[in-house]
Amino acid sequence: MSSSVLVLRNISQRLLSSHQNTLVPLFPLGCRHKSDVNLKDVLASLIPEKQKEVAEFRKTHGKSKVGEVTVDMMYGGMRGIRGLVTETSVLDPDEGIRFRGYSIPECQKLLPKAPGGEEPLPEGLFWLLVTGNIPTQEQAAAITKEWNERAEIPNHVITMLNNFPDRLHPMSQFSAAVTAMNSESKFAKAYSEGVNKSKYWELCYEDSMDLIAKLPTVAAIIYRNLYKGGSPPEPIDKKKDWSWNYTTMLGFDNPDFVELMRLYLTIHTDHEGGNVSAHTCHLVGSALSDPYLSFAAALNGLAGPLHGLANQEVLVWTTKLQQSLGGEVSDQQLRDFIWNTLKSGQVVPGYGHAVLRKTDPRYMCQREFALKHLPNDPLFKLVSQIYKVVPDILIEQGKAKNPWPNVDAHSGVLLQYYGLKEMNYYTVMFGVSRALGVLASLIWDRALGLPIERPKSFDTPHLKKLVGAQ
Repeated sequence: MSSSVLVLRNISQRLLSSHQNTLVPLFPLGCRHKSDVNLKDVLASLIPEKQKEVAEFRKTHGKSKVGEVTVDMMYGGMRGIRGLVTETSVLDPDEGIRFRGYSIPECQKLLPKAPGGEEPLPEGLFWLLVTGNIPTQEQAAAITKEWNERAEIPNHVITMLNNFPDRLHPMSQFSAAVTAMNSESKFAKAYSEGVNKSKYWELCYEDSMDLIAKLPTVAAIIYRNLYKGGSPPEPIDKKKDWSWNYTTMLGFDNPDFVELMRLYLTIHTDHEGGNVSAHTCHLVGSALSDPYLSFAAALNGLAGPLHGLANQEVLVWTTKLQQSLGGEVSDQQLRDFIWNTLKSGQVVPGYGHAVLRKTDPRYMCQREFALKHLPNDPLFKLVSQIYKVVPDILIEQGKAKNPWPNVDAHSGVLLQYYGLKEMNYYTVMFGVSRALGVLASLIWDRALGLPIERPKSFDTPHLKKLVGAQ
């Protein structure tokens, strides 16, 4: 047997085996009523009610108009066009994102937490996104248990990841690995065998649960191959939650960083259905592409600098600002720097949002975390100073509809503080989180039988004719 095969087998065994330690279980996994904590069973009882609600609503109000489309909207990236149904979250311009009606502060307060922890578990948010209900501690623990049991990834994916060249961007590796895991798709297999449409949502659910479970391991292999000399990550520990396992596999053990990861992976999950990654997953899924292919497409959109890559760009800009001004600076020095930036035709990265008109609550909860855990970090102090100075300048300039910071203005600083300094990797972490939102939505797409998406398009001559232009 060749040495390369032996190495691969050793890596595979380490990844797919369970820890044999004697840690006290993180959650009480024994439950009195199995159906109450089995997400699929709960969902099966909810779907007929929702199907009936939607059918009756469409029968009564199917011809009602919900908005108008202008020529500017069509040329301007479809901004403001009401054209999608997304059950999982809604973005309010003033309040920010609401997950199934709950604001981020409400989610922080109400969602289950790890023992001794203060930040919500992503497992709990996923339950909320899928069902619309705040889960119990036992229900969140059941998701943890199920994801840990589904986390095994195919050997051919490990082989592929280990053979990627170092020059291939982490997001390209991530997207390719997710696509390759389509070999495991229950949806694709059943569809090829002629499964009834009524079963689509169940198969989409199974694929989504499998995929979410596998993402931390895939993402950790990419990180360790690129930045840690190719050493394999620790195996899944079934006594740890999803975020904790991911943090450990990356190679970090700081409890505060684990808490940050729980927060980070919660707040980046969903941002209603019109953003590029969510819309792409919905669009590709509408062709009945399986969840692996749909999510891989979403990752390719997330990789763009105007979407998920923005947090990296913010950190690069902030670091350059720090190096340029050197040490602590006065507010006036910072104002002068910002004005020079704007006058040169550049923007202030991390400020402004296509929908939001106030400070992004995702920014605020990260700021609160930083005030508690790293109040004296120089880079955080600079971010705070920027927050103090920039909005007034943008208001005075008069061009920005929203002068307030968004989520990208803060996340990179926190990751840097805890030692995860490889900025090219940040969007992969965003992608791990975003899977929860877009796949929860995809399950409901199939449950409601939403059709293939096919809006009507025009060329400019026909559009001119349509509006009576000469």
